[in-house]
Order: sequence, then C-alpha cells, then structure tokens
Amino acid sequence: MDGMKITRFGHAALLVETATTRVLIDPGSFCGDDVFALTGLHAIVVTHQHADHLDQKRGPALLENNPEALLVCDPETADLIEFGTWTVNGDGAEHQVGDLTLRGVGERHAVILPTIAQIANVGVLVSDGVTTLFHPGDTYEYAPEDVDVLALPLGAPWAKVSETVNFVRRVAPSSLFPIHDRTIAEVAYPMYWGHTTNHGGVTDARLLGQAESTEY
Repeated sequence: MDGMKITRFGHAALLVETATTRVLIDPGSFCGDDVFALTGLHAIVVTHQHADHLDQKRGPALLENNPEALLVCDPETADLIEFGTWTVNGDGAEHQVGDLTLRGVGERHAVILPTIAQIANVGVLVSDGVTTLFHPGDTYEYAPEDVDVLALPLGAPWAKVSETVNFVRRVAPSSLFPIHDRTIAEVAYPMYWGHTTNHGGVTDARLLGQAESTEY
C-alpha cells in the first residue's frame, strides 16, 4: 500500500491505514460488529464520550483484540470510560504511532441546546507526512490549516446545512467524504450531500458507503 487508506465503518468510525500502521477513530454504537472485530490496530482514538462515538458495551472486545494499541481520548472521557488505560488528548497534543502522527484539535463539543451542558470534544489530525486527514468529532468550531482530507460530519442535532457548507469552506480541504450521517433519512440524503458538494467549493468529494475504502 502506498500512501493513506481510509475505510468508513458506519457513522463516525474510520480506519486509517498505511503500509505499517492502523488507527481506528470513534468506534461508536451506530457501527456494526465488524468494527469491534478489527485486529492489528496500533491506536484507537475517541473524540468524545457520546455513545455514537464510543460504544462502552462492545469496546472491551475491541481492546481484547488489540491489547497493544495506544488508547487516546479527551480528558472527560478518560474519567468516564469503563475499560482500558487511556492517554489524555488535548488541543495541540501529538502522539506518534508508527508512521502516523496524531494531533489533537479543539476542546469543546458543539452546542446542541442551551439547556444541555457542553462536553469535551477533541478532534484529530492524522498525518503520514504527505497527507493530513481531519476528523473533527462533533463540532464545526475548529478549522485547522493544511488539511488535505476532511471527514465531514454531514448531519447532527447540533448542525444545519449552512453551517456545514461554511465549515467546508473554512477548512478548504482538497478532498472530503461524509461521516456522522446515520441521523439522515435515506430519502433526504441527496439533499444534504448535494448542498455540500454544490456549495462547499471542493471538487473531490467522495461518497463512501459502509466498509468502503478510499486511498490518498
């Protein structure tokens, strides 16, 4: 394998691979069992504590399959998680995993409602030295520079389409693909994706399905 290979495993879960390194991001409750059967992982990254990004029931099996994996999560999740020994991630924190560099981005989850307290959310930049992927978790607030590939949250209780498009334009990646889309009905999906691709200014927009991969 040359370069970076990215596989979507439902909702916000991504497997990022090079020839020597495998990193899983956000194995949540909306994922199928195939995520939790993965082996050979060098790191598992969780952006925040919500169940659709962290499945506490099936998570222990994933750790049993990958006992040597570095476990990285935001500071609030580190206090709440019920399995494993986790390294705290934060804005600007870096972890070298094989030939991939992981760097934390941001601090807080997007506002859902004024009556719901904001929790921690630390997105992640994953770089192999040539290509940089950005997985923001659940927020459009932070737009780091020099992002080549954006894993774009397409639908959420905290988002609207104008904010999605504005976020894409602020990040200005060379390529993007959707994540966080299990909240969108199938019949409505082309509307959300169409607005993003027609108005986001990114020509290389890849619509990835369940367990589908792309390479950069």
